[in-house]
Amino acid sequence: VGNRDDSNLYINMKLKAAAEIGISANHIKLPNTATEADVLKCIASLNADPAVHGFIVQLPLDSDKPINTEKITNAVAPEKDVDGLSSINAGKLSRGDLGDCFIPCTPKGCMELIRQTGVQVTGKRAVVIGRSKIVGAPMHDLLLWNNATVTTCHSKTSTLAEEVGKADILVVAAGKAEMVKGEWIKPGAIVIDCGINHVPDSTKASGKRVVGDVAYNTAKEKASYITPVPGGVGPMTVAMLMQSTVESAQRFLEKFQPGKWAIQYNQLNLKMPVPSDIEISRSCVPKPIEQVASEVGLLPDEVEPYGQTKAKVQLSSLNRLKNQPDGKYVVVTGITPTPLGEGKSTTTVGLVQALGAHLHQNVFACVRQPSQGPTFGIKGGAAGGGYCQVVPMEEFNLHLTGDIHAITAANNLVAAAIDARMFHELTQSDQALYNRLVPSVNGVRKFSDIQIRRLQKLGINKTDPAALTKEEINAFVRLDIDPSTITWQRVLDTNDRFLRKITIGQSPTEKGFSRTAQFDITVSSEIMAVLALADGLDDMKKRFGRMVVASSKKGQPVTADDLGVTGALAVLMKDAIKPNLMQTLEGTPVFVHAGPFANIAHGNSSVLADKIALKLVGKDGFVVTEAGFGADIGMEKFFDIKCRYSGLRPHVVVLVATVRALKMHGGGPAVTAGVPLPKEYTEENLQLLANGCSNLNKQIQNARLFGVPVVVAVNAFKTDTKAELALVVQKAKEAGAFDAVECTHWAEGGKGALALARAVQRASQAPSNFRFLYNVELPVVDKIRLIAQQVYGARDIELFPEAQEKVVVYTKQGFGNLPICMAKTHLSLSHDPEQKGAPTGFVLPIRDVRASVGAGFLYPLVGTV
Repeated sequence: VGNRDDSNLYINMKLKAAAEIGISANHIKLPNTATEADVLKCIASLNADPAVHGFIVQLPLDSDKPINTEKITNAVAPEKDVDGLSSINAGKLSRGDLGDCFIPCTPKGCMELIRQTGVQVTGKRAVVIGRSKIVGAPMHDLLLWNNATVTTCHSKTSTLAEEVGKADILVVAAGKAEMVKGEWIKPGAIVIDCGINHVPDSTKASGKRVVGDVAYNTAKEKASYITPVPGGVGPMTVAMLMQSTVESAQRFLEKFQPGKWAIQYNQLNLKMPVPSDIEISRSCVPKPIEQVASEVGLLPDEVEPYGQTKAKVQLSSLNRLKNQPDGKYVVVTGITPTPLGEGKSTTTVGLVQALGAHLHQNVFACVRQPSQGPTFGIKGGAAGGGYCQVVPMEEFNLHLTGDIHAITAANNLVAAAIDARMFHELTQSDQALYNRLVPSVNGVRKFSDIQIRRLQKLGINKTDPAALTKEEINAFVRLDIDPSTITWQRVLDTNDRFLRKITIGQSPTEKGFSRTAQFDITVSSEIMAVLALADGLDDMKKRFGRMVVASSKKGQPVTADDLGVTGALAVLMKDAIKPNLMQTLEGTPVFVHAGPFANIAHGNSSVLADKIALKLVGKDGFVVTEAGFGADIGMEKFFDIKCRYSGLRPHVVVLVATVRALKMHGGGPAVTAGVPLPKEYTEENLQLLANGCSNLNKQIQNARLFGVPVVVAVNAFKTDTKAELALVVQKAKEAGAFDAVECTHWAEGGKGALALARAVQRASQAPSNFRFLYNVELPVVDKIRLIAQQVYGARDIELFPEAQEKVVVYTKQGFGNLPICMAKTHLSLSHDPEQKGAPTGFVLPIRDVRASVGAGFLYPLVGTV
């Protein structure tokens, strides 16, 4: 602060020393008008900057405003206080915690000079003259904790010469020229002179010379070692500052390098019978989310808390960790779902609780955020269940951090832009549209970047708005959308059946331009799929721009970029792209991010959450994610879509099954919500179970198609018999599973999934020859056929005329090389939800094919889904 010559001289010395040894050093200079608040603000910024490993506040503060120096030095974060002047570092030094603090640089340099003499400090009598916070007091503590017998003297000491004469080690920092006389010094003593004083000297051009606090010429005759002034302690002080900065960087790396986490796990208070999910969730006291973040190696400035139990994680963390090896990647999937439930979410949470709280592995769960539609419907929430939950469940299942609301806003912005553009094109001339799209501001017209991209798409290589011809203006301003081709619908995250088909444009202001439209559920929006597959803000923005919303009357695709809304979408989604951090009941970390449905989209949580988690857990850790519905749907899309775009390679598939659900696949009777289960599901029936294992076998085969080891998790219910559980384990192993284990985590938490966790550990060491099912370069129909035949068990496919036409159109438009995302019922391997088990020989009907170009896939509509 200010512009003192001596301060500038000291700072330049430090900058020069830093440059010589490769430390990046900067001088932040505040004017002498700076207030205390200005200085504190600057310090707070440096405290929060992970790129800064240490900083000092050059004293004295040369400001014409009153500034409390003590307050300023104590504002420096102790872990960055390389000058060692904060009260916390001073306190640790005084208590002897030398390995957990920074020592002021001058005393540290003095101690290093003493060590360099080779004289042992232990047992020696040391005298320190001076008691300042910068030199004297810390020097006393440092000598004391190095086992010297220390006396501190000062200006009020009456027997100073006598005390000096006893010293084997003498450190002088009194600030008084040549105060200590040579005759006072004990023969053979080590003398460290920290003083810098100016005395008159007519022989010097400046009229003065620099001397220390010790009369050097006489003292050197008696001392065994003595530091000169200048050139003694000063350079060592600078050297120690450099050393402390390096130590700070090393501590930073040790603390934030992926390695074994120092994590506090929560103890479960298990009760029988198991209480309701909400009772269990509310009985848990979650750790503060900042603590969870710190435990897993996230920096404070990488975490944006939303209250006490959830936080956004900055994408900058991925860049910081980019050179760290990834952990093991595990995907949890299931047999074909039934109304009886398989418990994939519960198993995902149980597995991470077992790996983390019980086997003490670094482990992250990465799961989807649930839609309010199912949450308020029959299905309910998706936080897991029993003693395996993400908590608090209300936060998880409802608004969380508002990502779904952001998607709703962004999606409906596009929908509004479509109808507004059609209205204006129908009611205005080319020139009027042009004047609105490229307005004159202070007499100057200028194309925006997105408008330049549209011109280039049209083959118009001009940047001057005045240079366009009438024909070019016409092409530029008119998207000429064919209303019958609009595929973009409005969305709402509520099941409101009366909005499934509506008429819009009935207000008189719309001049009779009405059309039939509809509302979909928010999580079905392509924006949700883009969020889940994007690998960064820039990639998300590019994907938004590619989203096709309709076709022109000439059959050309109309994109969000054509509408000019790409930037606005990115702004609306800039926070939603950051993964949400939460925790399980047992205190293991969870990323909750994105929630695309698995029937009409790819059904997996975000690529970004997985990538950050894989870096945080380190090479020996685990990331467990969940794929929606059965292995034929969510898992296939996880491999062929998500892994294709992310570049990540999975190590293990966990396939979840239950005795009850397999009995239904074996021909068991239908079940009705609220009605007691038929006896087939509550009594032992090995034949029915064996029949249903055909579905388990097929789903194991489906996982093995991709070359990844499969571990089957058999979720046990109290009505299951030992013989039934043993039969499922046997059938799974016969079908080629790496292992199959019984699980009781719903009732016991992580402890009940220990066998599963150990099996996953073993499987992760087995060879994983991961491969995609198909090459995206294949024709669209061939890719659909491969999925139908190899994954579903179909004999062939049948494309309806509309589907055939779409395949031709999309191939012509350049979208034929996109992956395939089959939209079919999740209740059967076939297109018929009534066909349980593992049906074969059927022909799969493809009713239509649609494109999510921004997300990056084509989705065929199978049957009546």
